[in-house]
Amino acid sequence: MLPVEQAPRYIVEMPKPLDALDYIAHPEKHEVPAVVAAFGDESFLKRQTLKAIVKQVVGNRDGDFSVTSVDGDDAIWRDISDELSTMSLFGGGRRVVVIDDADSFVSKNRPALEEYVSRPRATGALILSVGTWPSNTRLFKALAESGLQIECKFPPPARLLKWLSGWAKSQHGIQLDPAAAEAMNEIIEPELGLFDQELAKLAATAGQGGVISPELVHEAVGGWRSKTVWEMLDAAAAGDARQALLQLDHLLSGGEVPIAVLAQISGSLRRFAAATRIIEEAESQRRRITLRDALGEAGIKPFALTKAEAQLRQIGRARGAKLYHWLLEADLALKGTSSAPARARLVLEQLIARLAKTANPPNVAGAGSR
Repeated sequence: MLPVEQAPRYIVEMPKPLDALDYIAHPEKHEVPAVVAAFGDESFLKRQTLKAIVKQVVGNRDGDFSVTSVDGDDAIWRDISDELSTMSLFGGGRRVVVIDDADSFVSKNRPALEEYVSRPRATGALILSVGTWPSNTRLFKALAESGLQIECKFPPPARLLKWLSGWAKSQHGIQLDPAAAEAMNEIIEPELGLFDQELAKLAATAGQGGVISPELVHEAVGGWRSKTVWEMLDAAAAGDARQALLQLDHLLSGGEVPIAVLAQISGSLRRFAAATRIIEEAESQRRRITLRDALGEAGIKPFALTKAEAQLRQIGRARGAKLYHWLLEADLALKGTSSAPARARLVLEQLIARLAKTANPPNVAGAGSR
């Protein structure tokens, strides 16, 4: 007897959460349903998302009468349900209830929320602002079908640079040079709220419609810490180990975190490593290339080529070829066995000594003595 052929199985993919930057760019493309979950650890992006959702629902009506915000620890489902079912006395239209830090609220009221998502009985919009939002829960799957889920996460580099330029123009009235955006990415810790604050400072410095250059970013962003980091790198790349170690000591004594120092200098050092590799590949193909052209291919901007050329000449090909390995080694050490302050200092000192010409840098007060 021949086996009965089974009908083919079609796998229906569950709709993926919407990226917050996509929603904020065009909120009108997405109808606000009965329940929305904004999740992730990017607090600034989450605030902007909630603001856009409320504006989309309330519009030009009086938000004071149409929007209710409740802390997750204080929220009671019965009260929330009643609030959603009540029409605004003066604002009119749909009501919006925003529950901030709603993780505990979701955990305590998961069955009620699952039922509400499947059969919403109210006309209002419930906005859940949560840190975690696991995709293996019934609530996630139910909301994927009938609700809206918006992920608020720090964007990848290319998306970040595009966002920086657009945000600088739309919110702060300034023009951000592409190289200036890259400089900000190298200097500032990965938090969009910090980028927004620094853009506000740059706008105050440059004025309405001003053009922000990389030089202005290095001068104004991050305060003395940022300036000191670049002075440290310049000194090390110029072969002045003593001055570089002094600058490192100023940073660490002032409370800078070692992993943040490494992050700020890694971008430039990776470009030096890339330029060295470009030269070696060209020579292996019997193709001539100048150091300046190699640096340009590696991402060094035209305004910085002269200084970068001198720095890489000082570092030399042998050490330039080792930069990728040195950076990986330092990164793993700072995140692992050498995360303690004293050990972290030694990791950075070793990297500086390797960059500078002096094989055994002189002892500096507070540097190399721990």
